[in-house]
Amino acid sequence: MKGLRGKNVLVTGATSGIGQAIAVRFAQEGANVALNYRKSPEDTEQTQAMIDEVCNQVKGCGVKDFPVQGDVSKEEDIIEMVDTVIEQLGSLDILVNNAGIQTESPSHEIEAADFDRVLNVNLRGAYLCARQALKHFLANEKPGVIINVSSVHEIIPRPLYLSYSISKGGMENMTRSLALEYAAQGIRVNAIAPGATITPINESWIDDPEEKAIVESHIPMGRAGTAEEMAAITAFLASDEAAYVTGQTLFVDGGLTLYADFRTPWSA
Repeated sequence: MKGLRGKNVLVTGATSGIGQAIAVRFAQEGANVALNYRKSPEDTEQTQAMIDEVCNQVKGCGVKDFPVQGDVSKEEDIIEMVDTVIEQLGSLDILVNNAGIQTESPSHEIEAADFDRVLNVNLRGAYLCARQALKHFLANEKPGVIINVSSVHEIIPRPLYLSYSISKGGMENMTRSLALEYAAQGIRVNAIAPGATITPINESWIDDPEEKAIVESHIPMGRAGTAEEMAAITAFLASDEAAYVTGQTLFVDGGLTLYADFRTPWSA
């Protein structure tokens, strides 16, 4: 795609699933990729193996890879992460806010700490990453791109996942607000909203034929999406092919937001 070769990209949450696919796709397009990961003491070996895997995939494309540790729920980590990426790669052209978590709980039983944790990663963290990228773009008087990885649940209510749904609804408004505020400086801000996607985080229903059939019954196209399909749309929105697109959320969901239950007309 036009305009991606030689660009420097930071992808948060890049060690698995959609984040990994996005990182690899940008590398395939000729971009240098900084791969953010969060390492905790209890999963050091597993995390390192995931980092090594995605770094090897990026290196195989003949571009620069740069793994960078950082917890996006912590402001100090974000500031250090973005500064380090700029120092190591020389600049930052594209930010992909992909890192995200979710917790399941009846809404009346959600612990405040769990609620805050989801919002701190998914929404506050995405904003703080965007803030640091914006500062760099503006200080260097250069255009830039921010892509937020949202969800169909920014508009589809999701019982038992209230904090997640709130975080993605907030991300939609953040995307539009930042796009409007910085359009005149040549900075574009867009989002993708994946539907059901085949990734490790969804193994519970992917590996269960009955559960998988239930999930796919709600999708007009009759199948879940792939991480690679999400990555392709992300690359498009970041490329010069989408140079006149800003403030938009592109739903990549096989028609899920068309509401499959309404395929058969009915009257009230």
